[in-house]
Amino acid sequence: MMTRFGSRLFDHAFVRSGPIRWLVVGGALLIAAIAIGSVLMAQNFRERALRNSSRELENTVLLLAHHFDQQLQDFAVIQKDFVDQVRTTGIAAREDFRKRFSGQDVHRMLRSKIEALPYIGDVNIVDAEGNLINSSSTWPTPKLNLADRAYFRTFKYDPNSPDVLIQPLHSRISGAWTVVIVRRIVGPNGEFLGAVGRGIDPAKFEKFFATVVLGEGATISMLHRDGTLLARYPHSSELMGRNFKTGSFEQQRVFDLDRYAGRFMSPVDGEDRLISSRALPHFPILMMATTTRASALTDWREQIGILISVAGASALAIAGVLIAVVRKLLEQHRASRERLTLEKLRLDRAVNNMTQGLLLFDAERRLVVCNQRYLEMYGLSAKIVKPGSSFHDIIAHRKATGSFTGDVDDYVARVLKGIHARNSMVVDTSDGRSIHILNEPLADGGWVATHEDITERRRIEERITHLAHYDALTDLPNRTMFHEHLRAELAAVGHDEQIAVHYIDIDEFKGVNDALGHLVGDELLKSVAASLRRCAAPTDFVARLGGDEFAIVQSAVTSRDQVDELVARIFAAIRAPFDCMGHHLTTDASVGIALAPEHGTALDQILKNADMAMYAAKSAGRRTYRFFEPEMDAKVRERRQIESDLRQAIAQGGRDGGLEVHYQPCLSLKDDRITGCEALVRWRHPERGMISPAEFIPIAEDTGQINEIGEWVLATACRDAANWPDDIRLAVNVSPVQFKSGTLALKIMAALAASNLPASRLELEITEAVLIRDDDTALAILHQLRAIGVRIALDDFGTGYSSLSYLHRFPFDKIKIDRCFVDDIAGPDGSASIVQAVVNLAAARRMTTTAEGVETEEQQRLLRALGCSEMQGYLFSAAKPADKVLELFALHRSRLTQRDGHASRRREAG
Repeated sequence: MMTRFGSRLFDHAFVRSGPIRWLVVGGALLIAAIAIGSVLMAQNFRERALRNSSRELENTVLLLAHHFDQQLQDFAVIQKDFVDQVRTTGIAAREDFRKRFSGQDVHRMLRSKIEALPYIGDVNIVDAEGNLINSSSTWPTPKLNLADRAYFRTFKYDPNSPDVLIQPLHSRISGAWTVVIVRRIVGPNGEFLGAVGRGIDPAKFEKFFATVVLGEGATISMLHRDGTLLARYPHSSELMGRNFKTGSFEQQRVFDLDRYAGRFMSPVDGEDRLISSRALPHFPILMMATTTRASALTDWREQIGILISVAGASALAIAGVLIAVVRKLLEQHRASRERLTLEKLRLDRAVNNMTQGLLLFDAERRLVVCNQRYLEMYGLSAKIVKPGSSFHDIIAHRKATGSFTGDVDDYVARVLKGIHARNSMVVDTSDGRSIHILNEPLADGGWVATHEDITERRRIEERITHLAHYDALTDLPNRTMFHEHLRAELAAVGHDEQIAVHYIDIDEFKGVNDALGHLVGDELLKSVAASLRRCAAPTDFVARLGGDEFAIVQSAVTSRDQVDELVARIFAAIRAPFDCMGHHLTTDASVGIALAPEHGTALDQILKNADMAMYAAKSAGRRTYRFFEPEMDAKVRERRQIESDLRQAIAQGGRDGGLEVHYQPCLSLKDDRITGCEALVRWRHPERGMISPAEFIPIAEDTGQINEIGEWVLATACRDAANWPDDIRLAVNVSPVQFKSGTLALKIMAALAASNLPASRLELEITEAVLIRDDDTALAILHQLRAIGVRIALDDFGTGYSSLSYLHRFPFDKIKIDRCFVDDIAGPDGSASIVQAVVNLAAARRMTTTAEGVETEEQQRLLRALGCSEMQGYLFSAAKPADKVLELFALHRSRLTQRDGHASRRREAG
């Protein structure tokens, strides 16, 4: 309840003193400005409406005055012409005037003049006695006497009166009001002879007035200058002939001025009217137009209504927007206050849950904020370390609790001296922890201090630093540290000393990994590392470069005997049996040695030379060591050249690059028939001539080029074999590298489809290495090929691990006995028993056997006796090109035919 009440008070205070007050004041001023502007605009519109209405009245009376002045002038011309005609005739007596102008000829003359001006009306002639003697309207002329008319008496008895008079009067013919315009006629001696005039029906004027639209409440009047009303629209019989010059002074001024525009109360209807009048230039007539002020302001009232609506709507819209904005600001203010409260709670929680201790001091060195982590870090009391405590008191409390071991005054002075700049330090506590303290100055003179326990981080960093320079498995220095050490040794080598760099590669280590698993292999590496560390001198540097490669930097070498002695110790250490997870393993190594500065002084050069020496040792049959020799570099360059030329030969399409496929036949030992041919790739180099497969095939396998070569050999051999006799199969060797591509089965199917060679005539020869490296994947591929009819032969059986499990897991079609067993088959302690065992094993598994490298008839005879199925070797034929092997097929078939013929004849003869 109190919280809500306080919140409302806070909101009211916010409204009164905050930006909302100015927003409300601004909105009120804007609404007031709209109201004032609307009033001023309404007044402006009102004055403009009155001015426009007055201008319209002025324009109307100007038009009417001009119009009627012109019409009346036209009639005045007729009257004047008539008077001139009277004077021309010389008539001086009244009787002569009556006789002369009472005839029908004068009637016709008047009628003709009126017909030319139809808007003039009838023309009448009156004699000196007031009798009507002629008229343009009727003949004969009616007997009328007009002597009692006011205008007649004026003409007759007042010689000084105007020659033309205009008066409204009642017509004695029609009984209606008529406006007469008469002109006096006098003789040569000034004697009054009569008058000529016309009578105009006021309705004609009023009809014309009606065509001038001035709006409701407007009037148009024609008045004599003496104030007599001659015509009016709207028509009022009661007002006709009435004199209006008897009113107020302002009303009388209207008749005294030629033009007038103003406003006064109407004497007719009492309305407040706008008035405009204009006198005809040539006649004593005024044209007057009026309209009520209410009618003049009709449009203004409509505009005011619209203006008020717009102003009201604008004010309401502003008020609505203002209310919405104020409400939104209040909501935002409340949300901001709540968010600030929540953030403060979160900040308090975050500060108290920081992994770092936090202290905030003001410019007076007094504590403002301290989190819980700081108290826990040093085991301090919250009753002592609280806001208001001095920095010195806090350090003194730490001293008392045992978390600070130095001098309090000296430490406080040192911290305060550097507090104006960002600084950090690492201190060690009495319990062995490392604390990183960061002091960050503030603009107000205070500072923030964070205390972080970095003990574990330091241990991790030390561990990371160690791992960056040491091998994780053997804890020997790694390649990076080896390079750094060797670089330092090369820079410090003396003039009479040398450095020996030993590159050590464990022989056949991959076989151990593949056969026994990586765990056993890792144990072997750790055992070898420990042995190398023991056999090396204290000044020697032992490192693991990666995989199964190690290195030793032998310093202060003065003779090669020292190097030979270390090599001997290395071999003795490595060749000793190792017990690895229950497996008793023996291993060996190939060692390459480079001397500095004899073999180079640059780091990269020494490393390269030691590496080449190691590969030379491996090429020499492994299990030995080699010093670097300049010729090794030449061999490396030669290898690279062969690699480049081989890549170019493959790019040229195989055959165009010098690659050829030769075929070595297999001969059945049962009936001496050719059962198949093995496809063997040859390379005829354009410069070096024929290069042995033993020289370029390993390079192709190392570089991955064997995939392109194998694919080309397969396609070429299948295409050639399609032209052989149907009973002769094709054998193609497949490298373990080709099995890694994952597309070997698809490539074989594509080659068979392209050549139309039946799958049953294709035999793939693989070595145990294919199965050792990834036996599950390899077996899956072999089963795919076997499913489409391709035969599978196990080549070089007996030279490797010769695991019998492979024969059990996959039903090979053939086992090929390596030539090493055939070479000494005829000796007393030869391999005849081994060959016999292989033949028996194959027969038990329903496999055929092929002996490779048969070069003597004795070997052929023994193999036949041992039950071997086929032979292959120079005894029968070396590998031949495709065209030569076709000739061999034909020649051998003819020999067999001849042999069979002789045998048949001998049987017949016997």
